[in-house]
Amino acid sequence: MMTKQFLLTEDGSYTVAIPEMNVTYHNIHGALQESVHIYLQTGFLYVLPFVTHQTISVFEMGFGTGFNALITALEAIKLKRQVYYYTTEAFPLTIQEAQILQQDQLLNTGNLALQLHQASWEQDVVINPNFILHKTKWSLLDLTLPRQFDVVYFDAFAPTIQPELWTEVVFANLYKHINQNGVLVTYSSKGSVRRAMKAVGFEVEKLAGPKGKAEIVRAIKRST
Repeated sequence: MMTKQFLLTEDGSYTVAIPEMNVTYHNIHGALQESVHIYLQTGFLYVLPFVTHQTISVFEMGFGTGFNALITALEAIKLKRQVYYYTTEAFPLTIQEAQILQQDQLLNTGNLALQLHQASWEQDVVINPNFILHKTKWSLLDLTLPRQFDVVYFDAFAPTIQPELWTEVVFANLYKHINQNGVLVTYSSKGSVRRAMKAVGFEVEKLAGPKGKAEIVRAIKRST
C-alpha cells in the first residue's frame, strides 16, 4: 500500500505526494493551473476547431486526482459540446482521499468532482448530458483502447519512475488510436520521449510550460 500525502500547492489546489516514490501527482507550484495549462488549453481547446464530428473523445492516461477530468467536464458543459472521456488509473484514490482535495469547494462546482470520483468503474457513466465518463483500472500496457480519440492526456508518472510507459511501443499504439489532426499532450519534454513520439509518426512541438515547468510537449497526428 502506497503512503499518500496531500499537499496544498501555490494556487490553492491540492496535489498528492507518494514519499517512497519521491513523486507528486501535480506541480507544487499549482495543481490546478498545471492541469489547465497542459491538458485543457494545450490539448482540448487546441483540437476543438479540428473536430467535425459531434462527440469529442478524450483518453487520459492517469486519472489521478481527477483534476484533468473535472476541468474538461466543466468546459464541455460550458461550451455545450459532447465529450466522451475514457481514463485509466491502476491505483485510484478512495472517496475519502478524493474529498481531502476539496476540488468542488475550490471551483464551486457543486458535487461534480465527487461525482467523477464516485462514478462506477468499467462502464460508461453519464455525469452530465455533455459529459460521459468511463474509468478503467487496466494498466496501459494491457489495455485495449475501445475507440479513436481526438485528444490524449498523457499524465503517467515521469519516465524515470515508469520508463515502460514512455516507449515507442506505447506511443505507436496511441498514435494508431488518435484521429487525424488529433493530439497527445504531456508535461514531459525529455529528449527520449520526443524521439519516441517522432519515431512513430507524431509531429512534436515543445511549448512553454506552466509555472515551475519550462517546457511541455504537444504531439500532433497530421492528416496524410
